[in-house]
Amino acid sequence: MSPALQPVDPEHRAWMGLALHAAERTRASVDVPIGAVVIDPEGDVLGTGWNQREELGDPTAHAEVQAIRAAALRLGAWRLEGCTLVVTLEPCAMCAGASVLARIPRVVFGAWDEKAGASGSVFDVLRERRLNHWTEVVAGVREDECAALLREFFAAQRSGSGAP
Repeated sequence: MSPALQPVDPEHRAWMGLALHAAERTRASVDVPIGAVVIDPEGDVLGTGWNQREELGDPTAHAEVQAIRAAALRLGAWRLEGCTLVVTLEPCAMCAGASVLARIPRVVFGAWDEKAGASGSVFDVLRERRLNHWTEVVAGVREDECAALLREFFAAQRSGSGAP
């Protein structure tokens, strides 16, 4: 786990609140509560996503992919240059790869994923110099809140009191 690369921007904290709110949308399912938003260069939300793998039966329905798809649809373009992806959990290899392919220049995340993270913990896809696009990473934004949401979810799953 690497430290955040720069001080936490108040705007990033506010955007993380939107991602946390998106994560709450998983409560009606058994999906892991992860939320994401894509923010345009002016600070407006272009796309919002939350985990829907269980709900949709789609292994690619991660919060980041859902938010990226929504943003691209809204823009009518696959290049999300100048945008920021904000997500409650460190992106996995698939989501980090999708971000790179969408040309997103900045990823802001909350909690680290020490088992599957691909933004600095297990792998570092976002800053892999052999790729054709590199990403600024801002880690640990509202980390305690993001991690608590996940801990509570998994504790409920283990106790059998989780969502249907």
